[in-house]
Amino acid sequence: MNDRYESPLASRYASSYMLELFSPQKRIETWRRLWVALARAEHELGLPITAGQVKELEKHITDIDFACAAAREKEVRHDVMAHVYAYGKAAPSAAGILHLGATSCYVTDNGDLILYREALRYLRGELLKVLKNLAVFAERYKATPTLGYTHYQPAQLVTVGKRATLWMQDLQSDLEELDFVLGTLRFLGCRGTTGTEASFLELFEGDETKIDELNRRIAAEFDFTECFPVCGQTYPRKTDSRILNCLSAIGQSAYRMAQDIRLLQHDRQLEEPFEEKQIGSSAMAYKRNPMRCERICSLSRYLMTEAINAPLTASAQWLERTLDDSANRRLSLPESFLCADAVLRLLQNVSGGLHVNEKIVDKTVREYLPFIATENLLMEAVKRGGDRQQLHEIIRRCSMEATARMKDGGDCDLLSRLAACPEFGMSEAELEALLEPCNYTGRCEQQVEAFLSSILPVLNAAVLTETTLDV
Repeated sequence: MNDRYESPLASRYASSYMLELFSPQKRIETWRRLWVALARAEHELGLPITAGQVKELEKHITDIDFACAAAREKEVRHDVMAHVYAYGKAAPSAAGILHLGATSCYVTDNGDLILYREALRYLRGELLKVLKNLAVFAERYKATPTLGYTHYQPAQLVTVGKRATLWMQDLQSDLEELDFVLGTLRFLGCRGTTGTEASFLELFEGDETKIDELNRRIAAEFDFTECFPVCGQTYPRKTDSRILNCLSAIGQSAYRMAQDIRLLQHDRQLEEPFEEKQIGSSAMAYKRNPMRCERICSLSRYLMTEAINAPLTASAQWLERTLDDSANRRLSLPESFLCADAVLRLLQNVSGGLHVNEKIVDKTVREYLPFIATENLLMEAVKRGGDRQQLHEIIRRCSMEATARMKDGGDCDLLSRLAACPEFGMSEAELEALLEPCNYTGRCEQQVEAFLSSILPVLNAAVLTETTLDV
């Protein structure tokens, strides 16, 4: 029995990959890799560090004694120095040169940038999987007429596939923003306590080219091509704002899509996946609730609100450094990544198993189509010699009467009312013949085809890893 609180994002929603990425083991391993990279670069650039010391550090990247570090932190109240101590215990010959010239943010900030980049890359793949699912769905239903809604009131017809492209376009925008964040992500490097590199100016006896080469080598070891041109002790916290804004954007798109599905499931037109033995309600056994989409909306709300932490932190940084960012960032960044991961995994599941109740969709279309088609009916009646203004008034009056009948529980009898007016000059059968739903969807099919042709090259170029989801 668990007797301690555990984040639901960890216990219920996020993937094993993301949980491992933000685990203490991965975090401290990354710190140790950074310490190795620093020692190696300093050795190669002529500082008094031996190849043997570098090799000993390399041997002990993964064997982290967390108990030792915790005990030391309790004494010194400094997590980085506690891990410097524990690493030095594991690699005693290198203990004296460990962390040479560095400040804590060398490992904490660079480590975070490395982990955030990997998390963004992973989320990119998860986002592409959702887009691929929706592309298949949009292609399949690109010409299937469905009732469109404005203000959640019946409007002109669209197609089921066209509606899916609206969701895809939002997610495509998120993909573009994510790529921008990845493409502009920079490394902090090893810049010293206030970003001046003064300690390295001393270590390299004023040789500035060696300082630049040190940072270039360390950055390259972690596949970064650029460091921030200037910085204080930390990398600019505006970077966190960019990252969390990107994750928030994913939440916005996910919420919109999931909410649309919830509305359509209420009308029985569209349904999220529902397993054979799934229980919809503990009391109402007949219920088939859209629980996945409800969960997407719930998590997305949390994800959107988390984005406010980064601008509040970035705006409150004092001069070269203040530590009131640390506790906030330990929570807001990892939790937001876990949440975005959970949202995208749920979106994959829903988008890969959407069920269209085509007969109900068609029934809904035909219930409202006589009203939607009235302009076309009027045009046809004018062609047959009718007076446009007179016909318009007849349509208005008959529509109000038919609507009142429907509100009283009756069926739609608009066509029979129009046919009964001699001014219309058409029988009910002739009017009915004009009500082919495909004639009222405009360019939906062509728009879907054009949109898919523009995005498929991106989707086809993506190499996606397989993931499984227990929802």
